Amino acid sequence: MSTNNPHTDETTTSESTTDHVLELTGVDSGYGDVQVLDDCSLHLDAGEIVCLIGPNGAGKSTVLKTVFGMLAPWEGTVTYHGEDIGGMAPEDIVRDGIGYVPQTENVFGSLSIEENLRMGGVAREDGLEAVIDDLYDRFPLLDERRRAKARTLSGGQRQVLAFARALVMEPDVLLIDEPSAGLAPNTAQDVFGHVEAVNDMGTAILMVEQNAKEGLGISDRGYVLDQGTVRFDGPADSLLDNDEVSKLYLGG
Repeated sequence: MSTNNPHTDETTTSESTTDHVLELTGVDSGYGDVQVLDDCSLHLDAGEIVCLIGPNGAGKSTVLKTVFGMLAPWEGTVTYHGEDIGGMAPEDIVRDGIGYVPQTENVFGSLSIEENLRMGGVAREDGLEAVIDDLYDRFPLLDERRRAKARTLSGGQRQVLAFARALVMEPDVLLIDEPSAGLAPNTAQDVFGHVEAVNDMGTAILMVEQNAKEGLGISDRGYVLDQGTVRFDGPADSLLDNDEVSKLYLGG
């Protein structure tokens, strides 16, 4: 099933010798005996937002789960700052500096905002109070409702809390799965603004987004996955302007 990708952007190919913050090389992965990723290769550099798009079942969320240690790669490597992390436990990956915001069940509904943030920092050895205070400064809506139960928040507010909780460990890479899922367009725009704000804090972001145009619109680069492998990649604006990508994956 693996094939060379004739659409790979030349700039991306020429950068393959640089030191990437996060890199997947020739990764096969899946669930049980069902293969989802097939010879999947992609990378994330410091300060970037990179968006993964593609049809349902293409393997986008599987990429994030494989990076985060929820799935072990069958073949290939996952490296973080040059270290092979393939198959490491998620708690060790968090300590190393990678955060993860899943699409669903990404906050504890029965706990307050304050308690959620503290849960996000259970692996910190020091500095928890200072980092939570800083997050309240960055996300005032959380500060205003710090004693409110997470289940009382709107969908967009829950996403902001999920981002903030993942940031308590001060990761330099954040994996985000479908941040706009189930949100009204105006709320989704607000959430995308928060994604950009997190990136402005110095956190590199690898994001899966079903709303491909909006996701690419805030990204530096993108990858189009189909049947578990990369079909197209390159600068986000070039993917948005690519007629074949638009016809097949953007509804153009």
